[in-house]
Amino acid sequence: METVAVARNAMATRFEIVLHGENAVALRAAGEEALDEIEQIESRLSLYRPTSETARVNADASRGTVRVSPSVFNLLERARNLSEATSGAFDITIAPLVRCWGFMGGTGQMPQPDEVAEARARVGMSLVVLDPANHTVHFRRDGVMIDLGAIGKGFALERAAELLRDAGVTSALLNAGTSTAFAIGHPPGEEHWKVAIQAPPTPGIGEGRSIVATVPLRDEAMSVSAVWGRAFESGGKRFGHVLDPRTGQPVRGVLLSAVALPSATETDALSTALLVLGDAGREVLARPRPGLRALVLTEDESPRGFRVATNGIASST
Repeated sequence: METVAVARNAMATRFEIVLHGENAVALRAAGEEALDEIEQIESRLSLYRPTSETARVNADASRGTVRVSPSVFNLLERARNLSEATSGAFDITIAPLVRCWGFMGGTGQMPQPDEVAEARARVGMSLVVLDPANHTVHFRRDGVMIDLGAIGKGFALERAAELLRDAGVTSALLNAGTSTAFAIGHPPGEEHWKVAIQAPPTPGIGEGRSIVATVPLRDEAMSVSAVWGRAFESGGKRFGHVLDPRTGQPVRGVLLSAVALPSATETDALSTALLVLGDAGREVLARPRPGLRALVLTEDESPRGFRVATNGIASST
């Protein structure tokens, strides 16, 4: 049994693929083709590339209809359906709020209430008109922007996994940084791939972080979303980069969420939604998806600073 590992930077993260099989040359060729597909998807979805389909939609869709490729249109339709399924907790039109709070290319700043209200008025999938007959997009008002960052990595991994399966790969683990993992089959000698979820960083203890859960995956994806990272302090409070599209305010009280399902596109979006919805969102998301597994870390006053709630994911703490 041969093992091959390939990796490449794309979508502002490190994509890594570990493959097992009988032919190392064929495995490497399949892995490189999968990474090529991820780069192609980035070229179509990137918010920051002026030649991308996302950038073209953001520039022109408020003035008329913009035709996009079938794959991008299908992703936009999936994003709309996921927004509806989460009552707006997941929303790809959140970009005006991200800019308002200073997190688009920055570390954040406190906006004025009227600025938040103005940005919030340009957020919502009801402002996006999708025409499936012509694969076109239109915005109902100026200033609307789409940002596929909260679903794009999962979509890219899902497409890459499809290519690997088409190439005959039966055992592989695809990973997009600490965001999303996709398991094909199982590694040699094991029943599942095992992916760890780390606890939030604890001030004053250096780089060490405990493991909240180790999740077995087989022909399944898992995405993790967290609030730490880009943040700023104002008035003695800390404001993070994860925003609630429905209120225009940063998420508070929830530290981390994880979702496991067969679709990496769905897990990427739903882990973001669960971070916004909080603990109560576990049952909301699981109701139409009986196989969904989820984990939420919520702030509390215990020594470790959080409590764990799960659906089908065994906690290590």
